[in-house]
Amino acid sequence: MAETRNSKRKIAVVTSCRADWGLLHGVVKELQCREDAEVAVIATNMHLHTAFGNTVNEIIADGIEVTARVPMLADSHVASHMETAHAASRCLGGMAEAFNNLQPDIVLLLGDRYEMLPVATAATIMRIPIAHIAGGEISEGAFDDNIRHALTKLSALHFTATEDYRRRVIQMGEDPSRVFNFGALGVENLMALPDEATVEELEEFTGIRIGADTLLVTYHPATLDREASPAERCKALLAALDDHPQSPVLFTYPNNDPGGTEIISLITEYAACNRDRCSVIPSLGRRRYLSTLKHIGAVVGNSSSGIVEVPSAHIPTVDIGIRQRGRTAAESVIHCGDTSKEISDAISFALSKEGREKARRADNPYMKPDTARNIADSLVTFPLSTLSTKRFYDLPLQ
Repeated sequence: MAETRNSKRKIAVVTSCRADWGLLHGVVKELQCREDAEVAVIATNMHLHTAFGNTVNEIIADGIEVTARVPMLADSHVASHMETAHAASRCLGGMAEAFNNLQPDIVLLLGDRYEMLPVATAATIMRIPIAHIAGGEISEGAFDDNIRHALTKLSALHFTATEDYRRRVIQMGEDPSRVFNFGALGVENLMALPDEATVEELEEFTGIRIGADTLLVTYHPATLDREASPAERCKALLAALDDHPQSPVLFTYPNNDPGGTEIISLITEYAACNRDRCSVIPSLGRRRYLSTLKHIGAVVGNSSSGIVEVPSAHIPTVDIGIRQRGRTAAESVIHCGDTSKEISDAISFALSKEGREKARRADNPYMKPDTARNIADSLVTFPLSTLSTKRFYDLPLQ
């Protein structure tokens, strides 16, 4: 790609779900404030599906134009590995068209979702440099782990969340001059939430009591778990919640990986049988989600947010099973197995005086100042001409 076609650098930001938009939002806002940047937001996957809350509307509600939409899901939920693969193929073709129409100078991707692999493939074939957020991390229980590392090798500019992750990206052969540790966007979002939702607002929206014993539960399929199905694992979690009838439970939807449909059915049925204390919300949205963290007792499940952002709210996280195994974690994160007893015991500790105090004192290894601003600055100022080709960076021999 040319350095720029005019005085502004055109940056395409691809977002596929509520989770990554909650993180990318700050970078987009920073770029919009710059006279030397033009932002094109491309929405795909769960953003465009009614079953997952049509969260593209959250982008619009933030006052940000959605420049292009790339549908990739069938009318039904993604329920199998085959349908997931077909959805990825639809994403590849749609992204190629979007990039051809928009002609961006650089593409910004975040994380490890399967749909980001066809996005990166399209950009690579069309010779558009890729900047990647959150490389170098580990989540051994999901195929996201492999996808994240593949995205690292397809990308030319890297923004990691810790110094250990930065070193790991370099270990994968990436030039150190292109790898920056700027911290995690989600932590910055939580610490600088400008318009916090009140408890009353949250209770009206969710229909349950929000308090120091409330549990926020988000449970995703662990796609590399070969010992039990996502449904079986979820049933163990629900049995554990039965051991804590005093705790209101706020469920949010899992992602649309294989097995997610079954989890949605199970949590919906469970909430219907426990209407006095349970609610299922497909997506809380960034503001309500971050606000909720400031008023509840603990987060339960296997979401990366429980590892990365939640410790900065100084509440415990119960991290279940293998999905997030390998990630750097604060002392407030309680790792447990998949059985109902292990989960129940972990919840008991999270809600105990000792568990709360441990979370209150915990430092978050993902926190650094000015994360969004530093990413935006690099996207606009890093010389594009140096990103057109990559050489494998060999570590010195020991």
